[in-house]
Amino acid sequence: MSGDRFRLEVKERQRLGSPETRRLRKQGLVPGVLYGNGDPTAILIEERKLRAALTTDSGLHAVLDVVVEGKSATHPSILKDYQRDPIRGLVSHVDLQEVRLDRPIQAAVQVHLVGAEDAPGVREGGVISQPATTVNVEALPMEIPESIEVDVTSLEMNESLRLSDVPTLEGVTFLDDPQDTVIATIAPPRVEVEPEPEEELEAVEGEEGEEGEAPEGAAEEAGGEAAGESGTTEE
Repeated sequence: MSGDRFRLEVKERQRLGSPETRRLRKQGLVPGVLYGNGDPTAILIEERKLRAALTTDSGLHAVLDVVVEGKSATHPSILKDYQRDPIRGLVSHVDLQEVRLDRPIQAAVQVHLVGAEDAPGVREGGVISQPATTVNVEALPMEIPESIEVDVTSLEMNESLRLSDVPTLEGVTFLDDPQDTVIATIAPPRVEVEPEPEEELEAVEGEEGEEGEAPEGAAEEAGGEAAGESGTTEE
């Protein structure tokens, strides 16, 4: 379960616009927005502090106690959304959502398969796939799991494991359809069958016939020429 709370100090952003956000990023600051009960607040956060907040045991589902510089109020919040720099991989923008700790929230949680290499279907040569890599859950902010581990060690060939087969977690409600949500499946490996080279054989046989036998007209013409050369002419 989440269970982690991290104090995150932020500053209110006075100047907006793309040139300003680029300048902030060069200084190691991450622009963002804090959404709450009132109007959204434009904020900026030190990149190292944000990274520390999102790398706790709760990962991206940690509850952040956001404190705006110069103000005493604490805003329990969660990470609503974020963007990464496509080249450097660093977080380039965040949206934080203030929450009440006594009210459930919804979140998408990663699903990790455990024991795939020991599954009978895999040991027989089958290929395991994971159609659903995340599931949507509802729980109190402090009860949102960082991830959900699903044991697939008993999965046989041509079997599927659905959300209905996943043990329930205390305080957590799965929101996806339990039957339609396929977590894992094992299928036989695909065997590509090469087509019979019938056409190729026919072509080869045709070429051999043309090389071994002279065309009918050519044979007769050759015979006539040979007879003419061997005969004598009477004067």
